[in-house]
Amino acid sequence: MKKAKLIVGLGAALLASVAIAAIAAVASFTLTRPAPQVTFNAISGETVSTADLRGKVVLVNFWATYCSDCIKEMPKLVNAHRKFSARGYETIAIAVRHDNPDRVVQFTAQHGLPFKVAIDSSGEIAREFGNIKLTPSSFLIGKNGKVLRRYVGEPDWVEFHQLVERELRS
Repeated sequence: MKKAKLIVGLGAALLASVAIAAIAAVASFTLTRPAPQVTFNAISGETVSTADLRGKVVLVNFWATYCSDCIKEMPKLVNAHRKFSARGYETIAIAVRHDNPDRVVQFTAQHGLPFKVAIDSSGEIAREFGNIKLTPSSFLIGKNGKVLRRYVGEPDWVEFHQLVERELRS
């Protein structure tokens, strides 16, 4: 009886591991659909739309100041932006609607974020990108305006940099 329970328990654990791996694979699969046509109102006062960014490689990152994984990922977003921005790469960090706008502005200033930061106070941008519920979630958009990859959680940065390099060269 104990062996049967152990086998069932191990089977359930294996099934859960396979399910988690499948979810992770789906979360970062390559997409070929056009990026949503949205307008971002950056906290700097600048207004930019996805249409304005055609011809650039763009990372749209949904984040929150209360999200520890988002905060952990932010220096890597900054590094990627600094590495690629001179070659036609753009980063837009979208603070989700439940975030405190004052905290977003404070965080941006404190950390000297070198890219555009916007606040999705209505939740409309998150809805347009597939009803984003988890942060961090990011979309890498190619020069042609199509989503190259969606990331839920932190990307594999080696693969991410390779993909950006490839798209910037195309």
